[in-house]
Amino acid sequence: MPRSDMMIEKGLTLVDAINEALAQEMEHDQRVILLGEDVGLNGGVFRVTDGLQKRFGVDRVVDTPLAESGIMGTAIGLAMAGMRPIPEIQFEGFLGPAYDQLTNHAARYRTRSRGAITIPLTVRVPVGGGIHAPELHSDSPEAIYAHTPGLKVVMPSTPYDAKGLLIASIRDPDPVIFFEPKRVYRSFREHIPEEEYTIPIGQAKVVSEGTDLTVVTWGASVFECLAALDRMPEDVSVELIDLRTIYPFDADAVVESVRKTGRCVVVHEAPKTAGMGAEISSIIQEHCFLHLKSPVQRVAGFDTVMPYYKLELDYLPDATRIAESIQQTLAY
Repeated sequence: MPRSDMMIEKGLTLVDAINEALAQEMEHDQRVILLGEDVGLNGGVFRVTDGLQKRFGVDRVVDTPLAESGIMGTAIGLAMAGMRPIPEIQFEGFLGPAYDQLTNHAARYRTRSRGAITIPLTVRVPVGGGIHAPELHSDSPEAIYAHTPGLKVVMPSTPYDAKGLLIASIRDPDPVIFFEPKRVYRSFREHIPEEEYTIPIGQAKVVSEGTDLTVVTWGASVFECLAALDRMPEDVSVELIDLRTIYPFDADAVVESVRKTGRCVVVHEAPKTAGMGAEISSIIQEHCFLHLKSPVQRVAGFDTVMPYYKLELDYLPDATRIAESIQQTLAY
């Protein structure tokens, strides 16, 4: 289905890009099937799958009961049988009931079957805070799943990356958790190719080049980092890296950048303790120790439950906190 004239003129949002990727892959591969709570008739809680059930039918865009464990178990069975299922979990906090299926079955089946059976499964999950949602709707659990061997974890920040990474995830022979930062679902538009394309899983993107300090981040935090960079003096040169893939993350890109700049700040929404920032800091210490001019700093969420909306923005790393950390690191 070609894009409307309005989309061509204005570009696509993150939601539009994901919807287009899903539609193109469903057209391209009859094995692709969507399932989840309200993904069909209502087009999903964020309308990401809007219009797909009408286009592809109720047998390929399936509204399921409110049972995440059942959704995931069914999707794993479909994958084992040769399909390419894409289950949606409405919010990241609802992954809990599906955790057993994901970590003990989807992630392990290639090893358990000695490679005879793979699980080509792409789990779509809205993630992160900043939209004034209630409890269990605003978390950032990427580190939990990055710590699970057998799972790949992807989190794009732009429409272009979302389309290319989602198509790559659907075509991957192993299970992928595709986290979608809901704060940027409709925050801006971007002109992207209408034809299908892929972005390799595990390849970071240099958003802006610099020589004085490296900032590593992903998801919605990319835009808070860009806002922080706008506050820097003109003589400060900061390199901003968007990981795009949390696991396997592009350690080579991070190491190359930090060896050049000698300083690094890692930014993420998830709680600081045992977050991905700690792993990235450790990799930098192991491979860049003699190049470092200051300790690696982390700007993260706090080690507490995400608060309700009145305090939500105080919890999330913002441009002010990030800019302060950059300045402190430069002044070390």
